[in-house]
Amino acid sequence: MSKILISGGAGFIGSNLCEYFLNRDDEVVCLDNFSTGKMENIIPFIEKFPTTFKLIVGDIRNIEDCRMAVKGTEYVFHEAALGSVPRSIQDPATTNDVNIGGFLNMLIASREVKVKRFIFAASSSTYGDSRSLPKVEDAIGKPLSPYAITKLVDELYADVFARTYGDIEYVGLRYFNVFGRRQDPYGTYAAVIPLFVKMLMNNEAPNINGDGEYSRDFTYIDNVIQMNVLAMESTNPNAVNQIYNTAFGERTTLNDLVKYLKEFLSEYDAGIANIEPTHGPNRSGDIPHSLACIDKAKKLLGYNPQFSMRDGLKAACSWYWENLR
Repeated sequence: MSKILISGGAGFIGSNLCEYFLNRDDEVVCLDNFSTGKMENIIPFIEKFPTTFKLIVGDIRNIEDCRMAVKGTEYVFHEAALGSVPRSIQDPATTNDVNIGGFLNMLIASREVKVKRFIFAASSSTYGDSRSLPKVEDAIGKPLSPYAITKLVDELYADVFARTYGDIEYVGLRYFNVFGRRQDPYGTYAAVIPLFVKMLMNNEAPNINGDGEYSRDFTYIDNVIQMNVLAMESTNPNAVNQIYNTAFGERTTLNDLVKYLKEFLSEYDAGIANIEPTHGPNRSGDIPHSLACIDKAKKLLGYNPQFSMRDGLKAACSWYWENLR
């Protein structure tokens, strides 16, 4: 049994990590201020795991909240952040405070209690204006948004702490367009897959930014869980203090995404097959294409993603049909 802290544990990825570790009898502390996380994501854990799940309502911008949360912790999964490129363009100051200031607080608090390993959510946005495909960890470009800057600075802080102090191990996971159960379809900054699912289920036409030929390496949540577990449990000394792409290694255009969504959702409502998307301008700060090279994760961590984009999308559509209507 391990003692685990998951910051942002009421969010999409964080709540899925909570669920995984609780189901295998680990002790889990969730730290969340519910700015983007949802109580409904974790209420089942409070009811089902009364002795091994603990919720701390707190803010990573307050270092005392971080210190309280890390007490007695062996492993920290730092998922708390303000996501979304458009949000960061609208409000760069708050994004900076949470994603850099909050990250540093978590790093300091984790080092103070000598956690075994600090695993954190990095981002594919770090690749910035680099046009090379597939994306390889050591070759990044200039950031294209305040959000991308914050995620790059987090990587630099983790590396400097490991090199300077020598008493904290980290693993940073550059997530590529993660999707799946519990991803929020509501709100101004909803991610593209749950947003499109919600619209199609409501028999509304999804609006694609640009001509739809921009592409992404959409990554199902269960692949992401596998990477986090490997990052925590790896005994390979060469695997720690590293950054890894976390993806499937497959590129899908937005046009193809809509086609697949219509295919899977029309199994529940045949009329969805007839909905045609609309098109608008490209979105500020967006990169045209994203595709991960996952060779490093395979070699050093033994990563072996089980869900292709289509496999994951089919499972996600089933979950949304059951839970969104």
